[in-house]
Amino acid sequence: MGAEIPVLTIDGPGGSGKGTISALVAQKLGWHLLDSGALYRLVALGAQKQGLALDDEAALGDYARDLDVKFELVPGSTEVRTLLAGEDVGRQIRTEACGNAASQVAALPAVREALHQRQLDFRQPPGLVADGRDMGTAIFPDAGAKIFLTASVEERAQRRYKQLKEKGISVNLADLQKEIAQRDARDSQRRVSPLRPAEDAVLLDTSEMDIETVLNEVLDICRQRFAGVLSTS
Repeated sequence: MGAEIPVLTIDGPGGSGKGTISALVAQKLGWHLLDSGALYRLVALGAQKQGLALDDEAALGDYARDLDVKFELVPGSTEVRTLLAGEDVGRQIRTEACGNAASQVAALPAVREALHQRQLDFRQPPGLVADGRDMGTAIFPDAGAKIFLTASVEERAQRRYKQLKEKGISVNLADLQKEIAQRDARDSQRRVSPLRPAEDAVLLDTSEMDIETVLNEVLDICRQRFAGVLSTS
C-alpha cells in the first residue's frame, strides 16, 4: 500500500501506556492496529517453544521471517487478541519473562530486518495506529503524526504491577522496577533502532495523567494532523 495511507505512530518505553492508548485510538478512528512490541514477544515465545537460543541470530531471523501473526481488536474494549498460527497467545506473551526475552531478540539486526517488511504491510486503508519503540523513527518515518509517551520508572512499574496482578500473575514490585530500568537501558543503547523520540514527535509524559486525559490529547493531535482524512463525527 502507498504512503498516502495515514499513519499515527505511538512510541515509548514499556509501561508508558502506549498499548492501551493505541488500542483506544484505533477503535475511535476505525483504523488498523500494529502492536510491534508483540511481534518481538511472539518471536521470543515461539523461539523458546521450539528450543531456539535467544542469541542464535540466524535461526531467530529465519523464524521471524515466517511468523504467522494476526491482531484482532475486541469490540468495545481495549483488549487485543494476538494470534500466533491461529492460537490466542496474548496471556503468554505479556509475562515479564517474555518481555525481557523480547528485548533481547529485538536487539538482533537479523530479527529486525525480518520483521521490517511485515510491519510495513500493516499499513492498509483507512489508516494505521502503530504502537512500538521505533515506529516513528525506523518503520514509518513519513507518518503524519508521531507521539512519544513516557513516564517515570516508578510509575511504570506501579502500572505494570497492577496490570499483572489483575491478570492473576504473581510479580514482585521491586524486581519489576529493576527489570523495567534494565530494559530501558538495553532498548536505548542497542545498536539498531535504539529507543528514542523521532525529531518531529510530540512528547507526552503520562506520569501524572489518567488514560482519558492522554487519549484526548492524542485524539486532538490526530484531528489537527489528519484534518483532511478524519470524519468530523
